[in-house]
Amino acid sequence: MPDNHPAVSERPSIFGDKLRWSICGLLFFATTVNYVDRQVLGILKPVLEKELGWKDADYGWIVFTFQLAYALMMPFAGRAMDWLGTRTGYAIAVLVWSVASMCHSLATTPLQFAMARFGLGLGESSNFPAALKTVADWFPKGERAFATGVFNSGSNIGAIVAPLMVPIIAAHFGWRSSFLFTGGLDMVWLFLWLSFYRQPREHKLITKQELAIIEADHSTEAAVKLPYSKLLTKRAAWAYLFGKFLTDPVWWFYLFWVPGFLHDKYGLDLTHLGLPLIIIYVVADVGSILGGYLSKGMIARGMAPGSARKAAMLVCAVCVTPVSLIMFTGGNLWLTVAIISIAAAAHQGWSANLFTIPSDTFPRQAVGSVAGLGGMGGSFGGMLVAPAIGMWLDYSHKSYGPLFLAAGGAYLLALLIIHLLIPKLQQVEI
Repeated sequence: MPDNHPAVSERPSIFGDKLRWSICGLLFFATTVNYVDRQVLGILKPVLEKELGWKDADYGWIVFTFQLAYALMMPFAGRAMDWLGTRTGYAIAVLVWSVASMCHSLATTPLQFAMARFGLGLGESSNFPAALKTVADWFPKGERAFATGVFNSGSNIGAIVAPLMVPIIAAHFGWRSSFLFTGGLDMVWLFLWLSFYRQPREHKLITKQELAIIEADHSTEAAVKLPYSKLLTKRAAWAYLFGKFLTDPVWWFYLFWVPGFLHDKYGLDLTHLGLPLIIIYVVADVGSILGGYLSKGMIARGMAPGSARKAAMLVCAVCVTPVSLIMFTGGNLWLTVAIISIAAAAHQGWSANLFTIPSDTFPRQAVGSVAGLGGMGGSFGGMLVAPAIGMWLDYSHKSYGPLFLAAGGAYLLALLIIHLLIPKLQQVEI
């Protein structure tokens, strides 16, 4: 493309050469409200179990419907981002999940909650394909892991904001109002996104200097569209899919089942769940940023990007393993919270690096599609696990030990498979 594109500013911008980080801020906001919406049900689980007579198996199947919709929509969500572009595609997705979130307020039976949850999964499935494609469009390779870690930290902020505000809203206005309020936050983001977001070369506030930074390593990426049949012949796509399949269910477990675990094991009610959950996700938020910064620092010191990503993932995988022993904490609530916090932080650091595999190995035009495949794999893993957890807890009378044992070993297994499939992270041959 010619350097004198009419949208590129010749004058100093109020953002300097950091406009791309403002875009990252919008991705962070979207991921935050995304996780606020999905976290509300888990926080309200003890209340809804009592008021509506749920069993763990009922809750497991409600979670299953969310994961089912998420899994089914993921490949199409990624392809839609490649086809529609992130500005339009992301906006449609947020509108869908906002409406679905508010529809929870109308539900009275497990089936009705499952239907609302299905709609939420359809919309929310687009968040990460859209965000990852935006990062690929707006950041050079050396900054992508860090930018991914920043926006992915919104998942933890969302999980912090939810236990802060949901109990207050539920106590004063009833649990149904919680879903209406969180759905309204999505509409705020939608307005900001449509008002501010454009592609780099179309943005009036971008400078020539920043555009040169962004496009420094874009010229070598092939401008092609790949069908899924072609993507699935690439080992890098399978590596990403398996990585998500094995480790995403662990994060879903923390998100959807830890509030119930703290209630069952330590008797925490809705008003006392907030502080432990906030601690867990504050620490997880730090882990998300540090995970991206760790690989970025290694690259800055001369390590190859692929080696830096895997080294950071290994550190994170090792840090997760103590969660396997959580049932031996002697009933100490805060030791339990500390162990789960470290595991959640390590997961987020792992994800910040795992998320870069599509953009590190595929051309930008295929990143959304590959991200969709991986998201589908993660959602299918979570979909299979959710009802199994519910039935196990009913059968075993709330025995969580085997669940945490499996969570602790998933990451080392996933890293081994990734390394066997792609010993080196490099662009696939098209």
